[in-house]
Amino acid sequence: MALRPRRVLDESEAAAPSETADARNLRLRLISQLTFEVIPLKSIDDAIAALPAASRVSVTVSAAKGQDATREITEQLLQAGHQAVPHVSARLIPDRKRVVQLAGWLRSTELTTMFLVGGDAESPGAYPDAAGLLSHLLECDHGLATIGVTGYPHGHPLIGEHALHQALHAKQSLLAEAGVAGYCSTQMCFDPGRIIRWLRGERAAGLTLPVHLGVAGVVDRAKLLTVGARLGVGSSLRFLRKNLAATAKLMTASSYDPNQILAALSPDMTGLGVEGLHVFTFNQVAATAAWQSASLAG
Repeated sequence: MALRPRRVLDESEAAAPSETADARNLRLRLISQLTFEVIPLKSIDDAIAALPAASRVSVTVSAAKGQDATREITEQLLQAGHQAVPHVSARLIPDRKRVVQLAGWLRSTELTTMFLVGGDAESPGAYPDAAGLLSHLLECDHGLATIGVTGYPHGHPLIGEHALHQALHAKQSLLAEAGVAGYCSTQMCFDPGRIIRWLRGERAAGLTLPVHLGVAGVVDRAKLLTVGARLGVGSSLRFLRKNLAATAKLMTASSYDPNQILAALSPDMTGLGVEGLHVFTFNQVAATAAWQSASLAG
C-alpha cells in the first residue's frame, strides 16, 4: 500500500487544503498514465526489463554517451512494445545535415513524440540552444505529432530566469506556427510552492502548452543526490539540503512516496493545465512501477 501523502511546504506557505475527490482522481489518472524516464547507463537493461507492459518511456541523452545511445535504447524500447520518447540534445547536433538525418530517423521509426532539450555539451555544434534546432527540425519531414520542451520551476544553474522564460515561449510559438502539438515537461523540483508560483506566472504570461510535472520516482537517496546533481537538477537538490527536516521526511527509504508532492499539487493541477506526469527513475524502474501499482490499488 502506498504511504500516506505528506506535504513538503515552502517556508512561506500555510498548510494546504485537503485533497478533494476530483483532485485525487486527477492525481491517480496521472499516475496511471505516467512516463518513466530512463538513462543510458549500465543499468539500462534491468530498467527496461522492469517496465510494465506498453509503458510510455522517456529516454535521456547525455553528452558523454551521445545521441546514438539514446537512439539505440529508443529502438530497443519500440521493439519491446513500449511507447518511446527520445530526448534530442540541441548542443549535440553538429549541423543542419544532421537535423535532416534526425528527421529521417524519426519518420522511419514511426515515432510520434520526441522531447527536445538544450543539453549540457560544453562545445555545441550549430545549435547552442533548443529553439534554433527546433526551427530547423520543423522545416523537415519529421513525422512527429508532438514535441515536448523543458520548463524550469527552480531555474537553471547556467541560464537566467528571463532567458528561460523567453526560450520557453519562443518554442511554444514555433510549434504553434508549424501546427505541431507540444507540451512542457518540468525539471524535477521538490518544492510544491515554487512549482505552483512558476506555473501561475507562466500561465499569466501566455503559456498555453499542457504541462507534464517532473517528479522523482521511488529512488535511493544517495543515487538521487549524486546522479541527480550530475544530470542538472542541482538547484532542486539544494532546496532539500536547505530544508533538512523536510528532506528527512521526504527522502528516507521508510517514508518517501512521490504522492507527498503530488497530493500537495493536486488541488491546483486542473486550473494550471497539468496533463501529464514525468517520473525520474534514475533506472530504478522496479521500485517506481511498484509504487504506481500500489497507488492505484490503494
